[in-house]
Amino acid sequence: MTTVQADPDVPIIRIKRDFQASPAQLLRAHTDPELFRRWVGPDALQTRIDEWDARSGGSYRYVSISGGTEHAFRGCFHEIRPDRIVQTFSYEGSPDDVFLETLWFSDLDDGRTRLLTQSLIESFQARDQWLKSGMEVGVNEGYAKLDGMLTDGTL
Repeated sequence: MTTVQADPDVPIIRIKRDFQASPAQLLRAHTDPELFRRWVGPDALQTRIDEWDARSGGSYRYVSISGGTEHAFRGCFHEIRPDRIVQTFSYEGSPDDVFLETLWFSDLDDGRTRLLTQSLIESFQARDQWLKSGMEVGVNEGYAKLDGMLTDGTL
């Protein structure tokens, strides 16, 4: 089960989900462009990777496509380690809203890994717009696809 919480005191979104996976598998799912493309976002969208340099100091750009409509996202990988990723994330349709995201991969020592994500944005208004945008649907459907890839041996 995925939990999505808005911090009441700071404009942060926190997401938590446990996966039947190793930290290395989840890191790969977040850094390998072909794997990432297959699971990220809602089921109704397809993803195209335009730029992907998954290393500390690298950057990325991907496009979510539905019919003829495209929504582009971009950011920089500030740090990639076996236990965490620090990156920025922004939607090109709202370029002033830049998230600073940290993803932690915590080994639960029973074949599962907890993924914790913290996304900080500059204002409560911007944070709340993201929450109302359907973000939670994309997170839940994307993680369900990732679960399927872990189950079928893709990862």
